[in-house]
Amino acid sequence: MSGEIVFDPMVPWVVLAVLGGLVAVLVALSLWRGLSGWWLRGLAGLAVLAALAGPSFQREDRRPLSDIIVAVVDESASQDLSDRPDQRAAALDRIEAEVAALPDTELRVVRLGDGPGDSGTLLMTALSEAVAEEPRARLAGAILISDGRLHDIDRAPDLPAPLHLLLTGQEDDWDRRLAVLSAPAFAILDEEVLLRLRVENQGAVPAGEEGLVPLEIAIDGGEPVEFTVPTGEDLELPVTLPHGGRNVIQFRVATGDGELTDRNNEAVVQINGVRDRLRVLLVSGEPHPGERTWRNLLKSDSSVDLVHFTILRPPEKQDGVPVDELSLIAFPTRELFLDKVDEFDLIIFDRYQRRGILPALYLDNIRRYVEDGGAVLIAAGPDFATAASLYRSPLGEILPAAPTSRVIEEPFLPELTELGRRHPVTQGLTGGGAEPEWGRWLRQIELDPTGGQVAMTGMDGGPLLVLDRVGEGRVALLGSDHAWLWSRGFDGGGPQLELLRRLAHWMMKEPELDEEALDATAEGLSMTVTRRTLGDSVGDLEVTAPDGTVTTLPMEEVAPGRFQADVTGPEMGLYRLAEGDQEAVIALGPSAPREFEQTVATGAALEEAVAARRGGIRNIAEGVPDLRQVREGRPAAGRGWLGITPRGAYLTADVTTRPVLPAWAWLLLAAMLSLGAWLREGRR
Repeated sequence: MSGEIVFDPMVPWVVLAVLGGLVAVLVALSLWRGLSGWWLRGLAGLAVLAALAGPSFQREDRRPLSDIIVAVVDESASQDLSDRPDQRAAALDRIEAEVAALPDTELRVVRLGDGPGDSGTLLMTALSEAVAEEPRARLAGAILISDGRLHDIDRAPDLPAPLHLLLTGQEDDWDRRLAVLSAPAFAILDEEVLLRLRVENQGAVPAGEEGLVPLEIAIDGGEPVEFTVPTGEDLELPVTLPHGGRNVIQFRVATGDGELTDRNNEAVVQINGVRDRLRVLLVSGEPHPGERTWRNLLKSDSSVDLVHFTILRPPEKQDGVPVDELSLIAFPTRELFLDKVDEFDLIIFDRYQRRGILPALYLDNIRRYVEDGGAVLIAAGPDFATAASLYRSPLGEILPAAPTSRVIEEPFLPELTELGRRHPVTQGLTGGGAEPEWGRWLRQIELDPTGGQVAMTGMDGGPLLVLDRVGEGRVALLGSDHAWLWSRGFDGGGPQLELLRRLAHWMMKEPELDEEALDATAEGLSMTVTRRTLGDSVGDLEVTAPDGTVTTLPMEEVAPGRFQADVTGPEMGLYRLAEGDQEAVIALGPSAPREFEQTVATGAALEEAVAARRGGIRNIAEGVPDLRQVREGRPAAGRGWLGITPRGAYLTADVTTRPVLPAWAWLLLAAMLSLGAWLREGRR
């Protein structure tokens, strides 16, 4: 129960103040004139003012509420190191016992895991959310059980009660960490890029663990190469990527004796290898509408350096002018086709036939260039069916089809073969399918396949596009010079630029266009594994986790020649993927998880927040302190104890209000006092 006097004035307080001043003036005037009843006059005025103020006696029926203590238990990854789980459990048990012994006190326990993604330990966020769910007037204190490694100190809440930290860990804890300071996302093939690394020791490092340590480096899961590097220094590592596409570089530093964890001794960097400039040599036998199509396609790609020359003199023109005098400017054929042919990524012969400009020696050198890893694309016109055909040169040894000397001058509809629907060059072309929706072509060179893969057919199912691998290189033969009709919109047009772009990039060995490949994309701890193949089926996918655990999963066909499997990794790190003879590696999560950047326990990050709320930081290894009740504003931590502030909160169950005196009683009292003043002064 609790009672107090409250007022409910009949007139505004300003009016009461004015009347009070008037009463004071009248009393002062009475005193100055020497009236003996001045004090009775003053009491009468006060009685009138009290009647106007409406004093009442208010009584509340209160029910006391218990105090609340919030305990946030850090169960993030770094809290599972060493004996911290046991320390955490023992501290929580002791707090629960201490709170149970306090009168009218409740404990709210909040458990905190790793933050979403790689956000680390969001300790202050968890505390803020827990405090927001409780009445502020009942909060008597907050206790954090953690290693002090948090990543959201800026979100510390404003508490009306003490904040304490019970620190896990041991005084002699130490750890070694490998940090990748900088690494590019992309790098140019055959050019060095610098990666900056650092091996650092933290905590109470034992003797003998400083100085030089072994560092292993492996690329794409291959055999590691070992180096000896110093600790505590920034290291610059020059790297040249071995291939295009994703390159996975794995670093691992030796584990020290007694360190907290080896989870941060390893780091993975993924760098996408790209070509600086793709050099293409386009040789046109004669001007024709399709020539501009090739030129526009290659010139529109900013990553392509194009060298193009066209033989303008028709073969039937005979005027006796020597061949070496036909060009206004001497073209460097020897330099291009003998000395520097290996510098090109792709050579395109567009309606070219032998005219003595390129001797057999040059063409034989191009054959050797292909076998050593180069690429040749032949866009055949009527020239390919003649006696001067490139097939009847040293290049014929590597071509996947032979001309029959027949030129078909009739409209036909290009179609994808069953293999073409699976091949990355032609798979999913707009308008393709069982009944193509694209336009017709008007000329085809009849071919007789001698090898390779037929991706497209033309008149009567004859081969139109034949692809092949020769030695280390690639060859493509397009049996028509009318692909340009698609770009002009003839008969509805078609995906001419897309077809030629894919064809050119497949020949230049872009990884995403390989026929047989195993690839993966990652997002968080999930990855999508894609298997491209020209076959009808694939085997199961083998996934090897960072800890060596092997999982076998079936792959589902999502498109012709494309199979997929979705995998969720149990932990961050490097995963090895295998299906048949195809292998790949991919890293899930960051190169070094944030939880393991700093693992040695410390309360430094929380010192300011704890001190501002009069709390304390205590090591659990030295014993869990007792809990005491302290008055608000007093220090809440001492040797062997931590304090909480009782709040004395209550719930009002009932309120009753009664006037101190009824209005008539106030008026009667004022009248009697006024009469008393008159009688006293009259007798005198």
